[in-house]
Order: sequence, then C-alpha cells, then structure tokens
Amino acid sequence: MFDTMVITKAVAGLCAALLIFMLGRWVADTLYMPYGPAPQAIFIDLGQDDDVAEAEPEEEIDVMEMFALADASAGAGQWRQCRACHQMEEGAHGVGPSLHGILGRQIDGIDGFNYSGALSEHLGEEWTVEALNAFIENPRGSAPGTTMSFSGIRNLQDRLNLIAWMEAESQ
Repeated sequence: MFDTMVITKAVAGLCAALLIFMLGRWVADTLYMPYGPAPQAIFIDLGQDDDVAEAEPEEEIDVMEMFALADASAGAGQWRQCRACHQMEEGAHGVGPSLHGILGRQIDGIDGFNYSGALSEHLGEEWTVEALNAFIENPRGSAPGTTMSFSGIRNLQDRLNLIAWMEAESQ
C-alpha cells in the first residue's frame, strides 16, 4: 500500500506547499511592509535635555598656549603614523605632499602635487597651528572631500607634539 514513490510524492507535496507559502509571505512583506525603521509610537521625556542645559560649559582650550609647551621629541613617535604617506625632506613627496616647512606654507601650495581641493576650501589660506591641529585630529571631518584616508590622532597633546616635531625638523 505505501511504497517509496507514494511517500516521496507526499514529502514533495509538503515541501512545495511550504515553498509556496514562503513565497507568498515574501511577496506580501514586500508589498505591504513599510521601508525603514518602524515609526516611534510613544515618546517618553526622560528629562535628560534639562540636565545637559544645567551642566557647566566646557573650558576653552588655548591651543597656542599648549603648543608653546609641546615636546618635539615626543612628536617623533607620532611621526611614524605619518611617514607611511609623507616625507620630511624638502621637495620629496610620497602618497601625500612633503611636510617640510608646513607651518606658514600656503595650503595646497606645493607645485606639482595633485591636491583634492578640499583643504583650502575648509581650512583657510595657510597652515597654522590651529589648522594643522584640526586637520590632524579628523582629516575628513575638518576638510570634507579630502583624499587623505588617515583616521586622525585624538589626543590634543600628541597632535601638538607632532606639529612641534615637524616644525623643529624643518629648521
């Protein structure tokens, strides 16, 4: 009465029915489900914004004052991250332009180097300590559109030590 062909047909019928139901659900989800996250149904105010308003404002940091105290020898250790793409020799370029004498130099100012154009648009006319500090902290955030893929140095003192080292090496 039950041979293997009957059992095979029954299993194949069940599998086909499941596939049809799964296909139907997929089509229904595609047609009727909204795209993106579900809208927020209930908003609960936790009062956290009031606490932020009452907090004392952060103290302003004078970058030039801290730069005067920067340790150029400690910046040599930070240079290891930069030398993969940049050179300190005057006129020698790597993937990035030479950083010799960068302080006071015009941004996008080396002839023969193909800049992305985003630097002078966002950082000003020449490299100052403040402009370098902002750029080294977050290159893509301070100059959107730059082709520099470096993620940045988060520590302020490390950035200032690196700038002091580059200035000392440029003498």
